[in-house]
Amino acid sequence: MTTTVSIRIIDVKLDTPTARELIGELNVELARQYPEEGANHFRLDPDEVAPGKGAFLVAEDTESGRALGCGAIRVLTPDTAELKRMYVRPVARGRGVGSTLLRALEERAVALGVERLVLETGTRQVPALGLYYGAGYAEIERFGEYADSPLSMCLAKPLVPAGVTG
Repeated sequence: MTTTVSIRIIDVKLDTPTARELIGELNVELARQYPEEGANHFRLDPDEVAPGKGAFLVAEDTESGRALGCGAIRVLTPDTAELKRMYVRPVARGRGVGSTLLRALEERAVALGVERLVLETGTRQVPALGLYYGAGYAEIERFGEYADSPLSMCLAKPLVPAGVTG
């Protein structure tokens, strides 16, 4: 039986050791699962997650202070942001870290004024797809740099501003 962990979500700059470590682990995992040429889309620039343009969030275990996972959003258009670099360390999977991070990223997107969140994940990322579908995301046509990537799936979710019921 897995148990949830007590976590806090913190803002972290993309060029910090914690962010680099988590993203490095994610890149290794993705490269292992998708060894095909051109299958991975690793780019995320610090400017894209700067205040007012996006965010890079880290989930920390409140007891140990250990980073458990991360995720980012970057604003694409005035009404749409993209979820990027979502990752939970294997030791923390199945314990609510991913869903907590996802909710925090959605809240941050709403605070930035966007009405829709889009994302790309790999077709082999079955647990990630389960998380996103369970959170209300639906498949959309592949977009942007993912348009010609047969190993990519793109999803979207309309966001409801705080205080608005639907």
